[in-house]
Amino acid sequence: MAATQVRSEMLAPRKAPDRRTGLVGWLRANLFSSPLNSLVTLALAALLVRLIWPFLEWALFNANFLGESREACSSGGACWVYISARFETIIYGFYPPELRWRVNIVFVLLALVIAWLAIPRMPFKKWGALCALIPFPIAAFLLLHGGYFGITTVPTRDWGGLMLTITIALLAMVGSLPLGIMLALGRRSTMPFVRGVCVLFIEFWRGVPLITVLFMASVMLPLFTPSGFDLDKLLRALIGIMLFWSAYMAEAVRSGLQAIPSGQSEAASALGLGYWHRMILVVLPQALKLVIPGIVNTFIVLFMDTSLVLIIGLFDFLAVIRSGLNDPEWLGYAIEGYVFAALVYWIFCSSMSRYSQYIERRLHTGH
Repeated sequence: MAATQVRSEMLAPRKAPDRRTGLVGWLRANLFSSPLNSLVTLALAALLVRLIWPFLEWALFNANFLGESREACSSGGACWVYISARFETIIYGFYPPELRWRVNIVFVLLALVIAWLAIPRMPFKKWGALCALIPFPIAAFLLLHGGYFGITTVPTRDWGGLMLTITIALLAMVGSLPLGIMLALGRRSTMPFVRGVCVLFIEFWRGVPLITVLFMASVMLPLFTPSGFDLDKLLRALIGIMLFWSAYMAEAVRSGLQAIPSGQSEAASALGLGYWHRMILVVLPQALKLVIPGIVNTFIVLFMDTSLVLIIGLFDFLAVIRSGLNDPEWLGYAIEGYVFAALVYWIFCSSMSRYSQYIERRLHTGH
């Protein structure tokens, strides 16, 4: 049996735990670094609790969540029954109930494509991008609209709710970014005609309100089309939104192009690269990395401005909620509808913002 080893010497003294790290360290460094800062922190915390507590009582503790009519709202708090009773209409709009499974399939495919492209460890990114640009839009159109291969047609006038908001936002984002890049390159072109056309396009669309663009696309554009030629109202709105935001995207991209030193393009030219090779392989990757915050900010504003399509008769997510407030059965519950809409918009916009910050950290290589 092995003899038990007993330590005969004393252990060396160790340093005290560093109280400047972790949650306690962060609180001491940022909120309680001095007696005055501690007093201000406690006062602001008390004021915050005083302001938030009534909202929490109304929204959570005294709220009603389950039911089918306003009779279920009897506690005096928020009536989330309004949201649960109209949830399917808020998501699908006026899409036929028996065909909503097609929308669900599109949602699942969209989630898979986004996960494929957004998660860094997913393999075959190029194939994922190719699927997002070609097969997915075709499959989504066939499922949502129909009319081919025996699939029942659902006209766009029956689309609405969150489904319509996501459709408009995604198509406008996908279309406005490449068009904005081309406009930014054209505005910096050395060819006077190309530069003049791009400057005129950008300044025109930036000087017109989006409401006017939607009104023109919906009401005035059909007056200039040949007899018997009728563009779908949703398609006209998408074209108008895409052209409008491509002008803002062009200015965001141009700021990144101007931030790249001319030596980058000159070095690429010295290697024998032509204009498009210099732009695609050297200049644009660096410029787009610099303007990620500006591009995402434009996407966020674009997503929120989809609510303006109500003026041309398209009932998006917010419009469906507002239309339900005119129902005599739900009069007086406008606050619940607007709070729910604000929460959904915040989830989408904050998700885009957080992912852009992650991309910035991942692509940051120093300068």
